[in-house]
Amino acid sequence: MKFKALTRSVLLSGIALGSIATLPVAAFAQDQAMVDEGEEGEIIVTARRREESLQDVPVAVTAYSGAALEAQGALDITDIGDTTPNVTLENSRGTNSTLTAFIRGVGQQDPVSGFEAGVGIYLDDVYLNRPQGAVLDIYDVERIEVLRGPQGTLYGRNTIGGAVKYVTKRLPEEFALKVRATYGMYNQAEGVVTASAPIHDIVRIGGSVARLSRGGFGDNLTLPGVENYNKDVWAGRASLELGGYGEPVFIRISGDYTRDKSDPRNGHRLIPSLLTAAPVLADEFDTRAGLANPKQDVKAYGFAINASAQLSDAFTLKSISAWRKDRSFTPIDFDSLVSVDVDVPALYRNQQTSQEFQLLYEGEKLNGLVGFYYLDAKSSTQFDVILGTTGPLLGLPGLNAYTEGDVRTKTWSVFGDFTYDLTDQFAVSVGGRYTKDIRRSRILRQTKIGGASPIFGGTAIPIATATDFTGKASFSDFNPRASLSFKPNDDHLLYASYAQGFKGGSFDPRGDARIAPDTDRNGVRSYQEIYDFFLFDPETVDSYELGWKGNLGGARFAVTGFYGDYKNVQIPGSVGVDANNDGIFESFAGVTTNAAKATFKGVEVETFARFARDFAGDGSAITFTGTLGYIDGQYDSFIVNNVDVSNLRRIQNTPKWTASATLGLELGNMGAQATYSYRSKTNQFEVPSPFLDQKGYGLLDASLTWSSDDDRFSLGLHGKNLFDKRYITSGYQFLSVAPDGTPLRTAGGALIPSLGREGVVTAFYGNPRQVFLTAGYKF
Repeated sequence: MKFKALTRSVLLSGIALGSIATLPVAAFAQDQAMVDEGEEGEIIVTARRREESLQDVPVAVTAYSGAALEAQGALDITDIGDTTPNVTLENSRGTNSTLTAFIRGVGQQDPVSGFEAGVGIYLDDVYLNRPQGAVLDIYDVERIEVLRGPQGTLYGRNTIGGAVKYVTKRLPEEFALKVRATYGMYNQAEGVVTASAPIHDIVRIGGSVARLSRGGFGDNLTLPGVENYNKDVWAGRASLELGGYGEPVFIRISGDYTRDKSDPRNGHRLIPSLLTAAPVLADEFDTRAGLANPKQDVKAYGFAINASAQLSDAFTLKSISAWRKDRSFTPIDFDSLVSVDVDVPALYRNQQTSQEFQLLYEGEKLNGLVGFYYLDAKSSTQFDVILGTTGPLLGLPGLNAYTEGDVRTKTWSVFGDFTYDLTDQFAVSVGGRYTKDIRRSRILRQTKIGGASPIFGGTAIPIATATDFTGKASFSDFNPRASLSFKPNDDHLLYASYAQGFKGGSFDPRGDARIAPDTDRNGVRSYQEIYDFFLFDPETVDSYELGWKGNLGGARFAVTGFYGDYKNVQIPGSVGVDANNDGIFESFAGVTTNAAKATFKGVEVETFARFARDFAGDGSAITFTGTLGYIDGQYDSFIVNNVDVSNLRRIQNTPKWTASATLGLELGNMGAQATYSYRSKTNQFEVPSPFLDQKGYGLLDASLTWSSDDDRFSLGLHGKNLFDKRYITSGYQFLSVAPDGTPLRTAGGALIPSLGREGVVTAFYGNPRQVFLTAGYKF
């Protein structure tokens, strides 16, 4: 078979693992791949919009098929993080719907407007500009793909760490109706109905409705009837497709809607309260959080048109048009206590319109594409900060510090990527992308009296305005990519690549003009001084990779070594605000700087083997899937108050080691698998925390599945975290600490709060043991 490299790639690792529909865990593919089995079990993909052998594709991507996800009982997009090397995917603290994503040490866990993600999230090739609503539940899914390493050339800004792509199923040509039901521990009860029908030879309509619910893992001991970590979601997708399979023109019009009315997820205090002496609760999933306003409510919805037209044997034109909107009301009780100490009612709102065009060329030796992308996005955050009042504020009713950040983004880019086959064994690829980013921001901070702000149902009125800033900034960047591939024979591929990526700059939406440096020491903070203080520049990376994909005795593997040199690393932080120098913090403010340089180097290994074939009859086998990730990340410089503290800082949300091993059993209509995954010590923030940093831990999952001979009826028994391990995934900490993160204490040994009076150290945990049964039927 003649070797051709893909046109949408950064040269990393990938593995062909047999028929993707029967895999126990995952295969490794990419992009809009449609996977089927060719001669002698060869995996055929259209990862670059043309048929190729997956073993010939030099791409670092782990692709989980819908069938594999169903077999392992995956519930949402975060479930794949345990079995993907050097990847962290978690719910962001207070909700079920906001995603925290890190790949190879790069990501963002603060979801407020103005902070860009380092990992791009895509729903049917539509980039989700904000993390709210990005924890996508798994239903009606064709596959999920995780691309590791910078993807800036072909996926654009904010894919500096990588990308996660959620691809829904295309409608079948004949009438189809499928139902799936789930019941399990904590009153987990879910139902999904999927239907589609042809209304013409080349016109099909279909959709899915999902009801996803579960009782809480714990309770709110302050608010009667409120659970902690429960789930209450309605969701749906619908699509209209024009054009038959194999036709030169195809148009897909789709829409999706999610409504999450789960109770707020509140943290578990790790220290007794410093003022009221409330003890630490025994159950990690219980909370005493007293903030009940606003009522938790998340809505996310969108509309897209994906179209392609084959202009000739060589040229294909594609268009991706999309509009999306989401809104999240959430009560964030930082202190997780009855007392009003650090309570933050919050509202996040986002809207985006995007358009992408691609012109693809496929020739005998040259293959590639050119494209144009445009995004117009609006993002706003509004929140009150209600602190316990002491000193001069004592006796003032309902005093709060209100912050509103509004960010408008317009960005456009042009890009191209081409691969040329020098010989049947050698191929070279080059590409580049030019991006122009324009940011407009408004930051409003007010002191209010009278309780909550009107947006949260209160009657508070402003009595002082601390900050009313508007600013505009433009950024531009060019991201080149180059790679060389060598295929000595049909079983092996070696490759090397270089790529650049960048994460957009902006203004800190939580900034406070009162703490901006008075650089000219004239006693007045000028607009330029405030502008410079709020602004942070783009973050950039130069990435180098070497890889080897092979097949030894039927065992397929991929090994990738990578090195990344990051500059202008964006470091979001929070500080208490003592505007009148009375020793009392009236609020907190954001301070984001390009304070750091960092390097990351590591190795990723993925392997799959099927052995003991036909040991218990035709089609029986034992399978093994393994992953291993190692990353050595460090700050080379980290400037705080003109002092380099890089030796005291850590890379957040990035364990040095990640590993998983899955043993599978295939017995005719039955299948079984068990997966053990491990993550080494994880720092929650750059500053080490003896309270929140999670030691290394392992999780055991297992599944048993059965399907009828005609594949119409299926059953599955699934267990997650069977050892019932308690592990911290995120948290909040507002304590006075030494430069190395050691908490400071009074002469009497008490911890010293840096915000509020009770001391804030609250943790959020991964899900406990869950066992549930699924049943499906295809009509």
